[in-house]
Amino acid sequence: METEKLYYSNGKLSAFTATVLECLEAKDGWDVVLDRTAFYPEGGGQPCDRGTLERLEVLDVQERKGCILHRLEQPLLPGTEVRGQVDLARRFDYAQQHTADHILTGVIHRRYGLDNVGFHMGKESTFIDLNGVLDESALFEMERVANEAVWMDLPVEASWPDDSTLARLDYRSKKALTGPVRIVTIPGIDVCACCGTHVEHTGAVGLIKILSVTRLRGGVRVEYAAGRRAYHYLDTVQQQNRMISAVLSARPLHTAEAVRRLLEERDAARKRCVALEQKRFEVLAQQQSGQGDTLLFEEELNADGVRRLADAVKETCGGTVLVFSGAEDTGYQYALAAQEGNLRPLGKALNEALNGRGGGREDTFLQGSVRADRTQIEAFWRSCQSGSGSE
Repeated sequence: METEKLYYSNGKLSAFTATVLECLEAKDGWDVVLDRTAFYPEGGGQPCDRGTLERLEVLDVQERKGCILHRLEQPLLPGTEVRGQVDLARRFDYAQQHTADHILTGVIHRRYGLDNVGFHMGKESTFIDLNGVLDESALFEMERVANEAVWMDLPVEASWPDDSTLARLDYRSKKALTGPVRIVTIPGIDVCACCGTHVEHTGAVGLIKILSVTRLRGGVRVEYAAGRRAYHYLDTVQQQNRMISAVLSARPLHTAEAVRRLLEERDAARKRCVALEQKRFEVLAQQQSGQGDTLLFEEELNADGVRRLADAVKETCGGTVLVFSGAEDTGYQYALAAQEGNLRPLGKALNEALNGRGGGREDTFLQGSVRADRTQIEAFWRSCQSGSGSE
């Protein structure tokens, strides 16, 4: 006996009574089958409803051959009448997201002929996968069109056409389906086969906001939020923008320009710092002129600085230069350089002795990092100078 699906006849029904038909022991609880239910089962990319049966938490809801299974921690006696309570806030949230999918995908399909080939509702956002590529400007234009449909407060209609009517009907997700097919229609926007829950009018969606667009297997993945989720997202963005506005002493609608100017100033300062640092490296290089093989420790250099110092010293020292920068607790970055020869054997020995990793595309320049202290590094260098570590 199939379960009567009350959620299709009344999407706002929260409290109901039903009779327990079966109670099946499951791996981590009990699956209760009722003669009727307002609990929507997981399906079509939409999570299941939650709530209680006889004050027992409904942990999961699944459909199997027309029967709805309600997962509980404790059993219910077959033949007894029970009272169910659906979490309507959760139901409404998912209904907002699902109707938003039909609106957004519907306008994209009508404009570009693309289909939704993947759909997943998460806790904070929803993802749809399109079987073609659209750039962000086109998608954000579709977002505007979708929101126009929301504000028109169009009816969201569900029907079960007979086979002959269904065969003539032009609708999305037209594939080989067994049994009755439920069609959800938003006039002028979308006609689609769908088993999920929806709001009664598009106005109840409130707002649709695209959050991200990602290229994916010849198509695009669109992440969006609708309704209360979209409000919370925009509220968070506004709060963050206000904090940025206060830090930069810029008006909220001008923070992007303020950040751009700040980045330009930062880049200019970095260039000045690099120029000053390079002059210091040239002085250090002159100090090492003619010294032969050279080991140097310099504080607070990044990887680029280590490289540039090694490049400068190799031109003057007349041998191999090994530059380190870092700290005992975090490890050291290094650069190994020479004007000629093959440094790869020395680099291999260095990495093995000092728990390091690194390499390079040129025989005369290697770069990497080690997990060793200064004493160990100096001991390794002395062994190389005596000829024991350079083979």
